[in-house]
Amino acid sequence: MPKEGDHHEGGGDKETEEERMQGASEQAARKRVRANTPSPHRGNTPQASPPRFVSVEELMETAKGVTNMALAHEIMINKDFQVKPTELPEGSLERRVKEIMQKAFWDCLEAQLKEDPPVYGHAIKLLAEVKETLLSFLLPGHGRLRSCIEEVLDVPLIQQQAEKGALDIGRLSQFIVAMMGSLCAPCRDEDIHKLKEITDIVPLLKAIFSVLDLMKVDMANFALNSIRPHLMQQSVEYERNKFQEFLEKQPNALDYTEKWLEDTVKCLKESSSSAAASSGPSLLPRNVHNHAYLRLLRWDHTSDPFPETVLMDQVRFQEMQQEAGQLVLLSSLLLIVYTTTGEAISGLPGLMETLKNTVNVLLADMHAPSFNLQEALATIAEKLTIELSQCLSQHGYSTLSADQKNTLKGQISATIQPDNTVRKLMDSRVQTYLLASLESSQHKTPPPLPGGLAPVSKELKELAVRFSRLVNFNKLVFSPFYQSILQKIVSSVECVSTET
Repeated sequence: MPKEGDHHEGGGDKETEEERMQGASEQAARKRVRANTPSPHRGNTPQASPPRFVSVEELMETAKGVTNMALAHEIMINKDFQVKPTELPEGSLERRVKEIMQKAFWDCLEAQLKEDPPVYGHAIKLLAEVKETLLSFLLPGHGRLRSCIEEVLDVPLIQQQAEKGALDIGRLSQFIVAMMGSLCAPCRDEDIHKLKEITDIVPLLKAIFSVLDLMKVDMANFALNSIRPHLMQQSVEYERNKFQEFLEKQPNALDYTEKWLEDTVKCLKESSSSAAASSGPSLLPRNVHNHAYLRLLRWDHTSDPFPETVLMDQVRFQEMQQEAGQLVLLSSLLLIVYTTTGEAISGLPGLMETLKNTVNVLLADMHAPSFNLQEALATIAEKLTIELSQCLSQHGYSTLSADQKNTLKGQISATIQPDNTVRKLMDSRVQTYLLASLESSQHKTPPPLPGGLAPVSKELKELAVRFSRLVNFNKLVFSPFYQSILQKIVSSVECVSTET
């Protein structure tokens, strides 16, 4: 199949399956890395190592290493990761050039086949490429299919037939389509059926290559899904080694990570001092590290550069931060409803789920830039009071009085303030649960659920599992770097404490 760089004379190199997979995947990885990289903020920049001049070749090599590391990380972390066909933007210069080159190629082939006698040079090259592609789909146990392909698509024999005017490309094309039908995924059955309906040779060959490209993608995704369970240890070592190579070329590549851990130690010391507690246990490296990860769920992504060691997961941490914030507000509103209304509604079946669904629908877009939280809370207050009154009336209880409605609406509207008492309480409990999930993840036993979080227990537990998995994988990869940094920070703090 002619690619972008193929000349219509057919002399260009063909793109291998591995290169296609890597190209499509690296493009997605680059987009994620660019999207995850915060803009520089000079005021927050920690002390950097002295600048070092590097060549363009070193820079390109480093960039390639980071891209490969991001790609390997994405394959391991994102279970839905898939290789997708490259789609050039509609109307783009690249797309237009590709279309012109391919049209020239196929027009040239058609002209050659219409000559008298036909010229089969390009057609034989295409058949040879199809043969190699079909063989690449075979597994070690496909000995019979391999022999069949080798026999029918014997290139020297095809060359001899062409020289003697006995070559039947139509028959070979039908064999190729039949073989593709036996090797393709079920989702390609319709494409194979369409191939069987094409009678002209050039359109058929063109369609064959289009379907083969899709089958290459299917095979790449099948391979990824098959080997992913066995990649964990290799991926950890690969990412660690790639980051070490990057660190050797960029000695200041851990500056923001050091600042992140240093600030965590400062926060722990301040909280210990305010609580008049001993600072010893709280500064254990594991405790510092877990609290550091928890701080990522309160991160100011607009002003604070994200630590380098978690940069590839910045989007994931940001999404979990938003989920946690929504769970805090949801649990706060439900707690207010039940404490304000009293015991009358505590045992009513289905009411909690109804109220929860109502709030969830109205808070679904709470992190969108155009979302107006004040208006949403006012709407929530109005709807909840109506639903509560209807439910109480249906079960024989007196409906909410005007004072109760006003009190409920006022308390719901007050949760817009981050320092609202109920909201701060539920936020503290959510953070406590997430921290406990990190501490208990090694023992495979989930921590007990704090009070008031029962209505959101399912969502909170799912969040805690994803959070713990992401953190534990990050620890596996970067533990040697963290240990070195934490030992230095904790030792420095202990020396200062001893002197004072």
